[in-house]
Amino acid sequence: MRHRLAPVFFERKRRMSVSWKAGIIVSGTVQEGNCVKNILVTGGTVFVSRQIAEYFLAKGQNVFVLNRNSREQPAGAQLIEADRHHLGEILRSYHFDAVIDTAYTGEDVSLLMDALGDFGSYVLISSSAVYPESGTQPFKEEEPVGVNRYWGRYGTDKIEAERTARQRKPGAYILRPPYLYGPMNDIYREAFVFECALKNRAFYLPGDGKMRLQFLYVGDLCRFIDRILEQKPDRHTFNVGNPDTVSVREWVELCYEIAGRQARFVNVPKKKKIAQRDYFCFSEYEYVLDVSWQNRWMADLRPMRDGLRESLYWYEQHADQVERRPYIEYIETKNKCQWD
Repeated sequence: MRHRLAPVFFERKRRMSVSWKAGIIVSGTVQEGNCVKNILVTGGTVFVSRQIAEYFLAKGQNVFVLNRNSREQPAGAQLIEADRHHLGEILRSYHFDAVIDTAYTGEDVSLLMDALGDFGSYVLISSSAVYPESGTQPFKEEEPVGVNRYWGRYGTDKIEAERTARQRKPGAYILRPPYLYGPMNDIYREAFVFECALKNRAFYLPGDGKMRLQFLYVGDLCRFIDRILEQKPDRHTFNVGNPDTVSVREWVELCYEIAGRQARFVNVPKKKKIAQRDYFCFSEYEYVLDVSWQNRWMADLRPMRDGLRESLYWYEQHADQVERRPYIEYIETKNKCQWD
C-alpha cells in the first residue's frame, strides 16, 4: 500500500508562519489552497540536514527524515529508520513531493534512487569543492568541474554524486554552497573563534589575515531550497552563497565583537612553514563563487553579523556537540620563538 497522505489545507484566513527554533527565522505567508507536501530529508539530525528538516517543519510541511536513529530526531519529523546503504523496500510505498539529499557519493545517490518509489523534485546539496583550484574565478556554474587539491576526495565524490543525480533524475537540482555557518554547525570553524574569544585568547592569524572567505548562512540555504521547490526554475545547477567575501581578519574580528571581546592577533608568517591547518580552521585556499543566478531568485540574504550572533547563542549552549579539533593545544605546544 502506498503511503500517499491526504492533502491537508490550511485555514482560510491568511496567517504568518514564524519560527525561531535553533536560531533560524522561518517566515512566509501561507494562503488558502496551499496543501501540505511530503518532504524526505536524508539525515536530518546534524547541522545542514537538521536545519533543512526543521525549516520545513516550521512551515507546516510533513517532513520525513531518513537515518539510523542514533541521534536525537527533529521534533515533529516522521522517522524512517534505516541505513541509506541498506534500504531494501522501506521507501518503496511512500510518495514524496520532494527529496532533499545530502549525499556524499554517487553510490549514495544511486542506492537512494533504487530504493525510492514515487517522488517529485530532487535536490542535491553538493559543494563548491567540485571546482578545481586552477579554474577561472569567480567560479560560474558552467565552469568545468575537476579535482581540487585542497578538497581531494570530498570534491571528486561530490562530482560523482552530481553526475549520478543528473543521470538518475533528469531535472535534479544541484546546489553548490561555499562554507556554511549558523546554529548547529558542529564543524570547528566559528566555534573555534568563539572559544578563543570567550577565553580571552590572542588569535593566531595566518599571514597578514587578508585571505578572503565566502560564506552562506544555513538558513538562507533552506530558504533557497524552498524557493526552487516552489518556483521550479528551468536552471538546475546553482552556486549559492553571499555575494561578498570577507577577509580572515575581518571574520575573526566580527566573531570576537559578537562575543563581547576585542580581538588581539599574533600574525603567523608563512615563511615559518607551519602548516596552516594545524592551528587554523581553513586551508590556505582563497576562492569565490559567482552567485548571480542565485541572486535572481533570492537576493535577500541574512547579514553575517546576525547569523554569527545566532551561531554564538547556539554554541554557548551546545559546545559539547561541536567536533573540536586541537588547534589551541597545538598553539600552546609551540614556544613563542617558533611563532615570531
